[in-house]
Amino acid sequence: MAQKIFRIEGMHCASCAYKIEKSIKKIKGIREASVNFATKKAYVELDENKVNEDNDIIKAVSMAGGYKAFSENPEEKIIENKEEDPEIKEMNEARKRMAYSWIFALPIGIIMILDMVTSLKIPYLDYVFIIFAIPVLFVFGWKTYVSGVKSARYMAFNMDFLIFLGTFIAFLTGLLKFVLPIENYAAIGAMIMAFHLTGRYIEAKARGRASQAIKKLLMLGAKYANIIVNGREKQILTSEIKIGDLMIIRPGEKIPTDGLVVKGESAVDESMVSGESLPVEKKKNSKVIGATINQDGVLYVKAEKIGKDTFLSQIIKLVEEAQGSKIPIQEFANKVTSYFVPVVIAITVLTFFVWLSFPEVMKSLASYFSFIPWINLNAGTITLALFASIAVLVIACPCALGLATPTALMVGSGLGAEKGILIRRGEAIQTMKNVRIIVFDKTGTITKGKPELTDLIVIASGKKGKLDERQVLQLAASAESASEHPLAKAIVNAAKKQKIRLVNVARFKILRGRGAQAIMKGKKVLIGNRKLMHENNINIERFEADMQKLEGQGKTAMAVVFASKAIGIIAVADTLKEDSVSAISELKKMGFKTIIMTGDNERTAKAIAKKAGIDDVLADVLPEEKAKKIKQLQKQAMVVMVGDGINDAPALKQSNVGIAIGTGTDIAIESGDIILVKGNLQGVVSSIRLSRETFKKIKQNLFWAFFYNVVAIPLAFTGLLHPIIAEIAMAVSSVSVVTNANLLRRKKNKI
Repeated sequence: MAQKIFRIEGMHCASCAYKIEKSIKKIKGIREASVNFATKKAYVELDENKVNEDNDIIKAVSMAGGYKAFSENPEEKIIENKEEDPEIKEMNEARKRMAYSWIFALPIGIIMILDMVTSLKIPYLDYVFIIFAIPVLFVFGWKTYVSGVKSARYMAFNMDFLIFLGTFIAFLTGLLKFVLPIENYAAIGAMIMAFHLTGRYIEAKARGRASQAIKKLLMLGAKYANIIVNGREKQILTSEIKIGDLMIIRPGEKIPTDGLVVKGESAVDESMVSGESLPVEKKKNSKVIGATINQDGVLYVKAEKIGKDTFLSQIIKLVEEAQGSKIPIQEFANKVTSYFVPVVIAITVLTFFVWLSFPEVMKSLASYFSFIPWINLNAGTITLALFASIAVLVIACPCALGLATPTALMVGSGLGAEKGILIRRGEAIQTMKNVRIIVFDKTGTITKGKPELTDLIVIASGKKGKLDERQVLQLAASAESASEHPLAKAIVNAAKKQKIRLVNVARFKILRGRGAQAIMKGKKVLIGNRKLMHENNINIERFEADMQKLEGQGKTAMAVVFASKAIGIIAVADTLKEDSVSAISELKKMGFKTIIMTGDNERTAKAIAKKAGIDDVLADVLPEEKAKKIKQLQKQAMVVMVGDGINDAPALKQSNVGIAIGTGTDIAIESGDIILVKGNLQGVVSSIRLSRETFKKIKQNLFWAFFYNVVAIPLAFTGLLHPIIAEIAMAVSSVSVVTNANLLRRKKNKI
């Protein structure tokens, strides 16, 4: 299966997106299609063996209502010129249409007001209204007309069709007035179109701000790279870099692509990855990430990943996926919008015939509000019927419903990306509100995943008196220096930190499951567990209590023996991350039950759980059993699984929401619903807060969108809304939904 992204032109309401979606899904070989009205993109999963041509999808998009589709590859696109950005281009065009339309509509508005509030009689007023309305409707509003008529031709009626009907019928009244006893609404039609174009511009501007996360990410990448070729420096485009190229990055320059430092030392600003402002020290063999900024030293970096495989491209892909994903609450809104325009047309026709058939009844209802300036019950029946019908056409707004969910999701996913929280599947935002249990993997999630020396107890004396800690550590580290075991590395690293010189050893041997042995200064050195001590007849009874105490603290205790004499105890532990205790505490305050799930023994697991403040323990769990444990817990409540995203992949998939923790380029892209770039647990707290705040905005948006239409359409039906006021209200409803979504940014510091 492959995923392709298409930019869609011509969508003007949520029902457009729904129809395009249905049309694409009819193609054989399409697994899933999601069309996002807010981003104006289609995300299509397909079987490349069955769907070979993009043209099939482009044709299906056109058949849905005359829309245009363009294949897009966001992973390799860099915005070099803001004017080339389709959204910027669309916004500029919308601004021009709005500005030019008001050149003609504003005089119309002034004349209308003067005509209503003064006794001034302007000659040839009907002609003036018609002449001024023509450029507004048929020049600057032409694109709306073409879209509306095209949608009717394909029987896929959209919002533009409602505007077309309302304004064109209003314009026709100006012509028909010369032969029929009706009012001239041509001026009203022009004003409606001007307000409609204004709303489109404001909406495009607000929507552009909501989707700026992708633009920011795209613009992070370096445009050029300096590489060493045959001993000489050469500047090339970043897109021309090949794996293995040696790049030179000077202070202040962006690192062109992911790679490995082969020479030099410097600090690198990785805030675009982790959200942390403090720079990260880099030296030989350190990994660096493309688009991060070199600060104070020259680095020579070998390119390891290019194009779509880079970390930045993976993040862009994730944010795109999040913005294109659908969440359950949106399905209802989609169904409503798909029937919206036909229902509005039916209500419009009903309105017209009700006013024609029962004029006195409708007038008596409207008479209670006769104080409203535009209610003129002395007008003819046809005029009143047209007045109410046009208002119904232009007041109804599926746009607000369609924008409610995706705009909030766009802002939320963008805000998360800035903080190193990547929402891979939007449905996780809604699911999160029902979660009650959070399960944590231990190693690399709650703990650092890197064992460290925590305790060293001297228990014997040498010829010159009692041995000191440095001597015991020297013997242990020297014996373990040839081992690759994580516990051995922890002991050796501790000796290096204290600048202890290691002694050469002979006949080093790893004793699986017990420890290691070596010959040093002609004498045997042992370091290991009780089993190893028993095998070599080493009496450990006198320090058994110390070992049990250390193990009760979640540490691995090992005895150190030199010349058949125990000289000390060394304890190594995978220590808690700095923020584990505070993060667990916050999660418990938020009402979650916390559980640790690990393959370690129960004593160690309970010790770690106690330190971290975790409620319950699932110990001795094999990797293949983790998913089964999650399934059992799901019988109690909905579950979040937090793990490294690789070994815990089955459990992450089984859980209701999987949160994958990773760092840098090792992030596990495919395993979690939410991915945390930073390797700490505070990100779990932040992701839950972000999900809750985003879903809150979605609910607010949907409420106001439904509320607006439920209230506005009946008012228009009864003739209480002036068509111009109705169009203003319609435009405001869409803009308010997008603006409310953007208010989510105010929660940035609380997430």
